[in-house]
Amino acid sequence: MSTLFEEFRMGDTTLNNRIVMAPLTRSRAPHDAADERVALYYTQRATAGLIVSEGTPISREGQGYLFNPGIFTPEQIAGWRLTTDSVHAVGGKMFAQLWHVGRVSHPSIQEGGKLPVSATSKQAVGATAFGYDADGKPALVAPPAPRQLTTAEVSRIVGEFAQAAENAIEAGFDGVEIHGANGYLFEQFMNPLVNDRTDQYAADQLENRLRFTLEVIDAVVERIGAGRVGIRISPYGQLFDMPLYE
Repeated sequence: MSTLFEEFRMGDTTLNNRIVMAPLTRSRAPHDAADERVALYYTQRATAGLIVSEGTPISREGQGYLFNPGIFTPEQIAGWRLTTDSVHAVGGKMFAQLWHVGRVSHPSIQEGGKLPVSATSKQAVGATAFGYDADGKPALVAPPAPRQLTTAEVSRIVGEFAQAAENAIEAGFDGVEIHGANGYLFEQFMNPLVNDRTDQYAADQLENRLRFTLEVIDAVVERIGAGRVGIRISPYGQLFDMPLYE
C-alpha cells in the first residue's frame, strides 16, 4: 500500500499516484459536447493519478449513445479543453478513450437515419443502444443488423481514429486509450464468430482479424507518439453478443 500514493511514470506521463479512474459512460452532454457540468464531474475526481474519460466517439457514425461528448468537431474539442484545463489546474492527468461502437448503434442516432456499420453483417442480438424510440423519446433501443463496411471504409475509419487522437491532444488530453473492448467495433473484427468478411480483414487467419486493430494502433502512434497511447481489451468478454471462441 505504501507505493499506491507514489508517483508513477507511464509512457510520457508522470502520474501523481497509481490510482486510475476507469471510463464510465455518463450521457450528460445534451449537445454531444463536454460542458461545464462535464468539467466539474471530472475535476471533482482529479486527485486520482489518471482519469480515463468516458468513451468519446471519433465520428457520428461511431456513436451508439445519446448525449455522449464526441471528439470530432471544433465545438467538441473546445468542450473537452474546458474539462482538461480544469483537471490539470488541480494537478490531475487525463486520457481520452477513443470509441467507435460499430454495430451497437441505431438509425435514430446516425446521420440521415443510416444503418450502423460494422466488420460484420450480423445483428448484435440482445444488445441495446441509447437512441430514440418510435415516439421520438430517448430510450434503450435494439440495434438492427448493420451494414458491413467496405474495405475502403475500413481504411477511412483507421484515419478517423488517428485524427481523433490528434484532436484529443489539441483538446488538452495527456494521451488516449483506444477502446478495443466490450463488444464494440474492434471486437467485431477480432471475434471469428462475428466477423464474416472475405477481404484482408476476414477471420480466416489471426493476422487478418487483428489487422484493423493493429492498423489503428500504428496510425494513432504515428500521429501522437507511442508514449501517449494505450488500448483497452476484454478477453473472454461476451458483452453485446460476443460469443466465446478458441
